[in-house]
Amino acid sequence: QVQLVESGGGLVQAGGSLRLSCAASGRIFSINAMDWYRQAPGKQRELVAGITSGGSTNYADSVKGRFTISRDNAKNTVYLQMNSLKPEDTAVYYCRAEVVFGKRAIYWGQGTQVTVSS
Repeated sequence: QVQLVESGGGLVQAGGSLRLSCAASGRIFSINAMDWYRQAPGKQRELVAGITSGGSTNYADSVKGRFTISRDNAKNTVYLQMNSLKPEDTAVYYCRAEVVFGKRAIYWGQGTQVTVSS
């Protein structure tokens, strides 16, 4: 069993910053991709940013230049630094990880709320 625990969400004014963290624990041999998704009310869940075990990254066009994803493989933790936040960034942010332990499996965190006020 693997658990992903997110932290760092909250309420911030437009233009502000937040840093999300997601720590994986449990039966883990290695972790391949780690991603951040978000889901706003009434909308589908969307990929925000992803990072491979080797450090290659990809971003949604809407967050390029404002968000930075990084990871600490020794701690099985992924981060999302969010700068210049906009009201449209308001959503529940979810961490997703592809964990290897004999086989590959996808795990999701419980989500953390990010609210950006105008």
